[in-house]
Amino acid sequence: MELRRLQNIMREKYYERDRGRGLHATFTWLVEEVGELAKAIREGKGVEEEVADVLAWLLSVANLLGVDVENAVKAKYMLDE
Repeated sequence: MELRRLQNIMREKYYERDRGRGLHATFTWLVEEVGELAKAIREGKGVEEEVADVLAWLLSVANLLGVDVENAVKAKYMLDE
């Protein structure tokens, strides 16, 4: 799946809920998910699920900020398709 497509799916499914929650609270959820990923890494279980959660919350934050993640990654790391 392409990153832009995933970001669009997240926007379609969760943008209104995220917007209602607000940027600060949505970012706080992202940070909490990063903590859960750290725990999963330490315990050696559930890592894939937590990576997916972190990515989903990051895309939600990006949507609230109006950031196209695919373009941002390409620009930052000078990646060509």
